[in-house]
Amino acid sequence: MRLATTIFLTDETITPVRLARELEQRGYAGLYLPEHTHIPVARTSPYPAGGDLPREYGRTLDPFVALAQAAAVTERLALGTGITLVAQHDPIVLAKQVATLDHLSGGRLTLGVGFGWNREEAADHGVEWPNRRARVRDHMAVMRALWAGEPTAYEGRFASVAASFAHPKPVRGGAPRILLGGAAGPVLFSDVAGYADGWMPVGGGGLTRSLPALREAWERAGRDPGALQVVPYAVRPDPGKLAHYADLGVEEVVLQLPAAGEAEVLRVLDDGARYL
Repeated sequence: MRLATTIFLTDETITPVRLARELEQRGYAGLYLPEHTHIPVARTSPYPAGGDLPREYGRTLDPFVALAQAAAVTERLALGTGITLVAQHDPIVLAKQVATLDHLSGGRLTLGVGFGWNREEAADHGVEWPNRRARVRDHMAVMRALWAGEPTAYEGRFASVAASFAHPKPVRGGAPRILLGGAAGPVLFSDVAGYADGWMPVGGGGLTRSLPALREAWERAGRDPGALQVVPYAVRPDPGKLAHYADLGVEEVVLQLPAAGEAEVLRVLDDGARYL
């Protein structure tokens, strides 16, 4: 089982360069970074984990810039977003950013895709909350059109693109690995089967109950049963939990690191190394 990590990198934490080097030296599989462009002060959206919103949410580094730094100082470390708020991006620009980072890193990028929870943040980007899932579907279709081997057009309700020359292309062809985040349910599982390579469930709880429904949606969409990937995200590890994931066929788990300075993060990395 591959053990990757995620962290809210900010202007107050360990740097991307230092963290990436330490992860690769210790044998961790990857680094995934979350995204929030800003957090409006006047907020009615409740923090999904409950309680007060942690300080790091309003200080998060841009994931693509930070991952580019990580890519430049490593050779094997996988890179990912967990997650990219696709509805909040211009999909043509995002397609270029994703393909460029994947190209420059030698195909090490996983694009984690999500719908978001903060209505106020999304509204500032012009996203109407009830339409955000449909917008993500259109944005993903535009990006796939730009990543296609031949100029391809796409016309959608929320985004369109003319057949275009667009390089570089993702290294593996067609698209980088795409994992969709979100809570278990038929709508999410339909989206996973429709335009992703797998599911990135936060915390990884309840997989025994959820996986049969996901596999059913996946196979109903005509996808290869052996190709489905499930990557539990932001996990607090223990031997029993990791063994349970392995029994379910999970091949990668993303461990949560604290949004902290260098000394604390390296201490947690050393402690987690016993699971590698």
